[in-house]
Amino acid sequence: MRFDDISIESTRITFWGPRTALEVRSPLPGVLRLRHVPSLGHSALGPRELAPKQSWAVVEQGQRPLSLRREMDGQVAVVATEELSLEVGLAQGNWLLRDASGRELARCEGFSGEAMPDYPVTRFRSRISLHAPPDEAWLGFGEKVGALDKRGMHFVFWNTDVVPHHPDTDPLYQSIPFSLGLRDGVAWGFFLDESWRLEADVAAEDPTAVRWESTGPELDAYLFAGPLPADVVRRYTALTGRQPLPPLWSLGAQQSRWGYENANEIRSVIQGYRAHKLPLDCVYLDIDYMEGYKVWTWDRARYPDPAGLAKEAAAQGVRLVTIIDPGVKAEPGYRVYDEALAGDHLVRNDRGSVLVGEVWPKPAVFPDFTREAARAWWGGLHKGFVEAGIAGFWNDMNEPACFRLVNGDETFSIISAAARDKGKVEGPTLPHDARHGDKRHLEVHNVYAIGMAQAAYEGLRKLAPERRPFLLTRAGSAGIQRYTAVWTGDNSSYWSHMELSIAMLLGLGLSGVSFTGSDVAGFMGNTTGEMLVRWQQLGTFYPLLRNHSAKGTRFQEPWRFGEPYLSIAREWLERRYQLLPTLYSLMHESSQEGLPALRPLVMYAPGDTEALRMDDAFLFGRDLLVAPVVRQGRTRRHMYLPEGRWLPFSNLGLSGEPLEGRQHVLAEAPLGTVPMWLRAGGALALTEPAQHTTTANWAHLTWHIHAAEHVEARLYEDEGDGYGASRLTRLAGGWKGDRFVLERSTEGTLPLARETETLCVYALTPPREVHGAREHRFVDGLLLLEVEAGWSRVEVRL
Repeated sequence: MRFDDISIESTRITFWGPRTALEVRSPLPGVLRLRHVPSLGHSALGPRELAPKQSWAVVEQGQRPLSLRREMDGQVAVVATEELSLEVGLAQGNWLLRDASGRELARCEGFSGEAMPDYPVTRFRSRISLHAPPDEAWLGFGEKVGALDKRGMHFVFWNTDVVPHHPDTDPLYQSIPFSLGLRDGVAWGFFLDESWRLEADVAAEDPTAVRWESTGPELDAYLFAGPLPADVVRRYTALTGRQPLPPLWSLGAQQSRWGYENANEIRSVIQGYRAHKLPLDCVYLDIDYMEGYKVWTWDRARYPDPAGLAKEAAAQGVRLVTIIDPGVKAEPGYRVYDEALAGDHLVRNDRGSVLVGEVWPKPAVFPDFTREAARAWWGGLHKGFVEAGIAGFWNDMNEPACFRLVNGDETFSIISAAARDKGKVEGPTLPHDARHGDKRHLEVHNVYAIGMAQAAYEGLRKLAPERRPFLLTRAGSAGIQRYTAVWTGDNSSYWSHMELSIAMLLGLGLSGVSFTGSDVAGFMGNTTGEMLVRWQQLGTFYPLLRNHSAKGTRFQEPWRFGEPYLSIAREWLERRYQLLPTLYSLMHESSQEGLPALRPLVMYAPGDTEALRMDDAFLFGRDLLVAPVVRQGRTRRHMYLPEGRWLPFSNLGLSGEPLEGRQHVLAEAPLGTVPMWLRAGGALALTEPAQHTTTANWAHLTWHIHAAEHVEARLYEDEGDGYGASRLTRLAGGWKGDRFVLERSTEGTLPLARETETLCVYALTPPREVHGAREHRFVDGLLLLEVEAGWSRVEVRL
């Protein structure tokens, strides 16, 4: 492959070969778009003109200026921005990416592809190969199994309903073809913006190469500069969108079960939580609330008064969330089906008939969420549920799952082509050749769920503009974070699944998806009291905290296990509510900068290989290092502390003397304890436990601060829902000679809801003087300060 011509525009440079093209743009600072076209016959409008290309992921399509120069006797063309330069080899058709300092970040060794005439549609294969130096780690890839570093693995990107899945199962429910390369402490990013079925070989077959293959005609790639992993994530989420700030109640404790069969069981679950003084904000209604599994209906024998039930729950501080599946029962006279037919909102088979399959409803048809009219119709269907007081919606079975096809293989018999993909189905879903408007299922399968989520989100914004939508999805693709939270699907009550959830959620977070969780105590199988407690401890730090289980398994509400498990579970639910000021602020940070709440150690220690391998622990934000116990019967926990100074802070309280980083430690971890460490210079904002959330304008607030040379923290507050007034508080300070100084500044118009705050400052010696506090007390290395809520400066002279 070679390039023999160049088209030059101010914001677009295109390299043309006899049958190929490479188009270069820069949509954002530190981002290059490289549209690799290995077969021009299927992507060109005419000579030297590429056809427009739709993206389901990208929301920012800025056009920044590019420069071009020739090097090496004209054999290399260099396309540059202020942050990146791309060296294109004209004779070989390869490229090399450098940062502003000239450091090599990535190297493409070539791309290729072919078009293969077939029936019912032409088949494509497009490939790209990236050099993988032996010391380079590869992170991200969305919802994937394995260690944090995915090097040596092979992945398929094809959203799949898998029951049950195992620690080596691939593919799963989400397809996010984004990755970070990390070498010598410097990170860069690669995103393949293709909705087609993809595969990635991450230096498995060839240890020197990462190879991507698409079933589509192009490879539309984005390259991101670092140098830090956080910089790459910020740039990726600027391109694909960021998670909106969720309502506060959705960060509280959630209870669910496939098996709550009627309204009285929902009432008994809420009453059980309240009787045992367990915090709770949300209960889910699984598929049993529907009449004959018909979406947007109620079984009036089981749920005679949905609005009344929602009102009863709300009076106890609990919201209801209903499951919503895309499969629509094919039943004439059923309003949703009749409207779908009349509006032409359904997926069709190759012959043009409405495609019929079977999911929970039998028979079932499937809305075509690739089309705007279908999305608008679906979004409007939320109206009756919103009016009944349903607070959120859970999109499930949206890969889409299909247990059996009725007429999916209806097509013609011809003799002009081999018809290898005729009626082909991969997994329990729709056939490759199913028709979504002018596209085939092979192209849009992976984005089916994001279309459904967009429909729901936009519908809720219209139906209840004063409230923030809460949506939860099983399936998704790049950009899903713009609309919905994500959970990792039908896990099981295995210790290995508990441990696996950490790396999975860290991978999702590095791939732009921050509002995530895994079903606490496992969906399938039977948990134990010990497992419930340990998973509850881990789930305390999941952004989405949901206890969920399946029919035929043991009920998992905490009181089912007796003592001591009930009391320990209660303590950790209360700690979750204590943490809400910090978690809410982290979710606000995610909405502004794209950084996840759960972060791998390597995010802030990118050159530390020990930190890279520590993928059964995580940072909660930047400052709290959490090492949950994820093995049966363990009462001690090994941990590696990265560079810095770390204050033992197990169970959110002082538990030892500060330790220097870059060392391995063994922490005590009896059943009720989770080892934690607070970074020097870090701070946590905690409130008092509560039975449910009310407002994010905290009436009680305690700052826990690990004194250091530089202290930095922030707290975001508002009413907890809606789009009204807010307040952003920043703490900054550190040592000034023999004084430790803290300063507070605020932005926003939200009035304070508290009169005082408490500052707990650790790692100080007994003070000689304290200025700016109403009261102070020093006990065993802890300085307790009571300050006015509107304080601006505290000074401690030692």
